[in-house]
Amino acid sequence: MENTLFWLIFFTLGWTLTDGSEPEQDFMWHLRKAPRVVSERTFHLTSPTFEADAKMVLKRVCGIECQKELPAPSLSDLEESLSYETVFENGTRTLTRVKVQGLIREPTPNVTTKRASVRRKRQVYGTDSRFSILDKRFLTSFPFSTAVKLSTGCSGTLISPTHVLTAAHCVHDGKDYVKGSKKLRVGLLKMRNKGGGKKRRGPKRSRRGANGGEQGEAGRGQAEESARAGRRGKQSARRPGLAAGRPSFQWTRVKHTHIPKGWATGGRGDAALDYDYALLELKRAHRKKFMELGISPAIRRLPGGMIHFSGFDHDRADQLVYRFCSVSDESNDLLYQYCDAESGSTGSGVYLRLKEPDKKTWKRKLIAVYSGHQWVDVHGVQKDYNVAVRITPLKFAQICFWIHGDEADCTYG
Repeated sequence: MENTLFWLIFFTLGWTLTDGSEPEQDFMWHLRKAPRVVSERTFHLTSPTFEADAKMVLKRVCGIECQKELPAPSLSDLEESLSYETVFENGTRTLTRVKVQGLIREPTPNVTTKRASVRRKRQVYGTDSRFSILDKRFLTSFPFSTAVKLSTGCSGTLISPTHVLTAAHCVHDGKDYVKGSKKLRVGLLKMRNKGGGKKRRGPKRSRRGANGGEQGEAGRGQAEESARAGRRGKQSARRPGLAAGRPSFQWTRVKHTHIPKGWATGGRGDAALDYDYALLELKRAHRKKFMELGISPAIRRLPGGMIHFSGFDHDRADQLVYRFCSVSDESNDLLYQYCDAESGSTGSGVYLRLKEPDKKTWKRKLIAVYSGHQWVDVHGVQKDYNVAVRITPLKFAQICFWIHGDEADCTYG
């Protein structure tokens, strides 16, 4: 309990001191106009061999200083990177060329919020601040219920009744599809009652608390989420009897997988970390509440500079692990942070909880995909970070197109 109170106080202070005396005006979702991605032509490709190993770390990542020296990509370069492969459950594969319409280039300089010291290669930094979510009232409630497990060992997030967003390296190493991805399955967390009877829903009050409710201020809502996770998770760990059942997974086959060519280069150049994301379409729809997709705001618009995500870390077998931390640096396509995480959590959806414009309600949206531990060039020095791939307007448009097709209205996100 003392640790939970410490984190709660730390988190609240971090939020309070971040952006001055008028946080309510800044910490809300500002809808941004997105371009349109449309298909041009689809080609049939030879079937992949599915022999690659899941690749978690790239040899070298172009960091903030490196990206500043790169010329802005041309429209044709962007269309090449956003063109995508689709692999189907029968092992066949296609390549779809796309066109980008209505692209507005915005000057988005890279920003550094603070200079982080050089750290040793690791994914947990100092004291482990992760929380295992063991109480079934929270495991089966939004937002924790949106987290899924992939049969290749990664995590992902439900973003529609039939779609999961994850990291591209969880199914493709940049040259070929990884072993086991031909018969890829997604595990949705459920609770299995000890008595084998019908599952009961938790008390009305508890469900409302797990869903966040309508709060009057950003600090209270953000701190409440971390406190719930820590208090319930740690109490359940000490007293297993608090959980009325034990977790299991309902596995569903993947119908097909979309991966941008920016990642799936097929050996022609290095895979770009900026495009380490993939969309999986499930064969069977689920009935869970899913996480809505949003466009990643700048660090200064994050309450306390904090991000949140939950996944299935390998060192905590079949436990859903929640964490939050502040973002250390950002580039146009990446978030650099020190969220404690282990392998297995890669592919998790990074989300925020902000106020909706002109409303009193708060909404969580997925704004990045956790890619894992990487060495990056920052200020001329190789540093290690845990990195997340931001959902930019272009990526938002592409993922929306993958879900809804050419006729989709993906104008704002």
